[in-house]
Amino acid sequence: MAVESKKQDGAVTFVLKGYPDARQVYLAGDFNQWNSARHRMSRARDGTFKVKVSLKPGEYQYKFIADGVWIADAEAQRQAANPFGGVNSVVRIGG
Repeated sequence: MAVESKKQDGAVTFVLKGYPDARQVYLAGDFNQWNSARHRMSRARDGTFKVKVSLKPGEYQYKFIADGVWIADAEAQRQAANPFGGVNSVVRIGG
């Protein structure tokens, strides 16, 4: 699963794998009103991109944006249809 470190303090780390040549990667979801520039992800030494976000318990939909291309998380807990004919990734935090 590409979501790590679901801790009691609400810190959740999102990880994008498989795009080592991407120049800019962001995380957007219903937790940030699908803002495509709010959560910039940092490249890790292993070529993945990571960002830590504080989230309250609940269920959230999200996607990654790599160089302007919206990408569903292939390792998400589940997927949900979106109104654009594609899918969003879904993560459940806590309870």
